[in-house]
Amino acid sequence: MESCGMSTIKYILFFFNFIFAISGLGIIIAGAVVLSDVNEFKHFLEGRILAPPIVLIIAGTIVFIIAFLGCYGAIKEHYNLLIVFAVALLVIFIIELAVGIAAAVFKNDFDGAMRQALQDSMSRYSDTSSESDKMAWDKVQMKFECCGIDNPSDWQTADPSKFSRGLPPSCCKTYTASPCSASPYESFSKGCFTELQMKVQKNAKILIGVGIGIAFVEVAGIILACFLAYAIKRENEGK
Repeated sequence: MESCGMSTIKYILFFFNFIFAISGLGIIIAGAVVLSDVNEFKHFLEGRILAPPIVLIIAGTIVFIIAFLGCYGAIKEHYNLLIVFAVALLVIFIIELAVGIAAAVFKNDFDGAMRQALQDSMSRYSDTSSESDKMAWDKVQMKFECCGIDNPSDWQTADPSKFSRGLPPSCCKTYTASPCSASPYESFSKGCFTELQMKVQKNAKILIGVGIGIAFVEVAGIILACFLAYAIKRENEGK
């Protein structure tokens, strides 16, 4: 009876690991999509914002690899391999938990850090030695159809000598090489801070959803692997 039950657990764990391998690919894809989306505006974002999707990609790769370890250990009823598999899952779970806690803590000062980055970059927009700031601002303003940090007047505050009579061309609804006025008919009226904030929060929800989903799968895998390893050990001791 015990042998029949162990056989059932073995094949459940094998099927679980097949699904687990697929979920590993899903994690890699989700992390890559988020990283690609956020990386476009990395000029205004701290490295800590880019860390979670990178960790997710690494975790997904490891998950995909150790899924095969779990499959082999289950089919061969190899006690040591199952223990290694369970420990590996536990380590990944702890790493993901740590990243999640770090992201939650950083969330409190994220807005201030990004606003400061936008202000610093805006002050260098007209600096010929800092072309990257100009390119970053032009990209974000044209993509989100926004202007300034909170509104177009931010440009006039940042550099009155340059923008007292007009805004950067990327603020203009009709892009030209010449500056345009702050009139809502000529330039975008919404600020870019809110748009970037929404972009990061949207991707954060994706990461949180994927992270919670894979956490449940990992816990289930740890329990199944330990249960099967225990059954194998008992059966071997009984021989």
